[in-house]
Amino acid sequence: MRRVLATAGHVDHGKSTLVRALTGRDPDRLREERERGLTIQLGYAWTTLPSGAEVAFVDVPGHQRFLGTMLSGLGPAPAVVFVVAADQGWQAQSSEHLAAVQALAITDGLLVITRCDLADDEQRADVLTESRRHLAEAGLDLPAVEVSAVRGDGMDSLRAALDELAARLPEPDARASVRLWSDRSFSVSGAGTVVTGTLGAGTVHVGDRLVLLDRGSAREVTVRGLHSQDEAHEAVGPVSRVAVNLRRVDEVGRSVALLTPDAFTLASVVDVSATELHSPRAMQTNGHGSAHSPRAMQMVEQGTLHVGSVDVEVHVRPLGPDHARLSAATVLPWRVGDRAILRDAGSRRLWAVLVVDVDPLPLTRRGAPGRRGQALASAGADPADLATARLRSRAAERADVLDRLGLPAPAGTVRHGDWWVDAGAVSTWRDRLGEAARRHHAADPLSAGLPVAEAARSLGLPEHLPAVLGQALVPGLATDAGLAVADGRVHDPKAGGLGAAEAGIAALEARLGATPFVAAERGELAELGLGTAELAAAERLGRVMRLPDDVVLLPDAPARAMRVLAGLEQPFTLSLARQALGTTRRVAVPLLEHLDARGWTRRVDGSLRQVVR
Repeated sequence: MRRVLATAGHVDHGKSTLVRALTGRDPDRLREERERGLTIQLGYAWTTLPSGAEVAFVDVPGHQRFLGTMLSGLGPAPAVVFVVAADQGWQAQSSEHLAAVQALAITDGLLVITRCDLADDEQRADVLTESRRHLAEAGLDLPAVEVSAVRGDGMDSLRAALDELAARLPEPDARASVRLWSDRSFSVSGAGTVVTGTLGAGTVHVGDRLVLLDRGSAREVTVRGLHSQDEAHEAVGPVSRVAVNLRRVDEVGRSVALLTPDAFTLASVVDVSATELHSPRAMQTNGHGSAHSPRAMQMVEQGTLHVGSVDVEVHVRPLGPDHARLSAATVLPWRVGDRAILRDAGSRRLWAVLVVDVDPLPLTRRGAPGRRGQALASAGADPADLATARLRSRAAERADVLDRLGLPAPAGTVRHGDWWVDAGAVSTWRDRLGEAARRHHAADPLSAGLPVAEAARSLGLPEHLPAVLGQALVPGLATDAGLAVADGRVHDPKAGGLGAAEAGIAALEARLGATPFVAAERGELAELGLGTAELAAAERLGRVMRLPDDVVLLPDAPARAMRVLAGLEQPFTLSLARQALGTTRRVAVPLLEHLDARGWTRRVDGSLRQVVR
């Protein structure tokens, strides 16, 4: 079992000294860090606990100027070792680090009171009481250990407490998609570029193809080699500190991400719920950084967003008291439910940020921000409700997009191929299609109906949805609306009729009833007011049948012809058939070809036919 823990606490409270005493390794590896006596970049060291569990520590800087680095180390860790010095007590950066722990939803860890050799019993007790009060106000109830790393006092108790912590942490998902936020990158002669980070979930193998996201640019890379705790590995699973050697990759930035392809949504805009957790003014009035009115979010237009190992400047657009839209100049890999921290560098205020939607639609109409905030507030934080809220705002969404966002299939939706469609949108589009069909038939009673493409346009799909989705939806919507789709057209079976052409068709039916194979000439049809549109409508209604060369007969003409032809000597000629039917060559030729096509008659040679029995 392997676990990674992050340290947290005020600068110079002994975090690095504690890690050094536990592991025998110096996490402050840079010369500047050792000379200045404080951690500037992330350091890490590891040890094996008495139970055999392996624990690595990400040693984060405590100084306020390096808060962004602290956040990049704290983010991927499942638990925290919160350090408070017995001789100094709770300090300003203690509150900032606690706010970060709270914002990132870290709920387990240890409280370690360090430098106990520099404080008397009463002072140690006061510091422990105060520290527990701060943690409790943030919703944390952590076991506490008092130590002196210099003298070794309490270190055995600390190792036992770490063993208990490692045992109770949930087992990470080794099969999850990989999202490795890199907190350091460097080049190794003969090996190439190496990026390091804390792997919180998933497994990385040598030879894996991953997506490297570097300063907003994404490209596929290959894993050349893996190291964890100074040893080469063919595969590294969670939770682990890992160094990934990338094949044929030039120098990259410090804060990059390695991703499973197509597993996350790359976007520069997210909608979030935000709660203020820390403000210096609050510390002056009540002595701690507990939650404050989120309405203060409306006073911030720009801030620094910390997610993973990345910090980016974002524009903040309020969506009401509890929600905001954050827009960055670069894309980041997101899933709904991701946690981040928004910081106002000038005032040192911090907000806990929970991502509730990724790449949301633009807010273009008046009052749209408020309505959007109300919709998100109604959805809360439940993934199923957030999926429904997203679908409601977009009307439809591809199933693979919801998968990348980590959202379940929304409730109250309809599946159409690769799309989930909001039930409310389906109802609206069904009504629009029905109305469009009624208008079309009213304007042109003889029409065969709306072409499918035109019917799809009548739905009024939002601009962000493709036209092909509308065409795919039309058949189902038509059925629900009591319409029919035939020959690429949508029509109302109850609508139509012949209107003014009814008299002409009735006269033609009477004539053909008496002489079924004596078809009217073109001029006679015109005198009856029967043009192409009228005859097509009559055929659609089953009143007539049309053959080539403008030959119009009754629908039962083929059956009548077969009864006559069956009485002829077989095989028969066209001339005999024409005479037996009492018609002309103009009618006989297309009629016999029609019977041939139906398989009722067949040609014996070029001039003879016979009835198929």
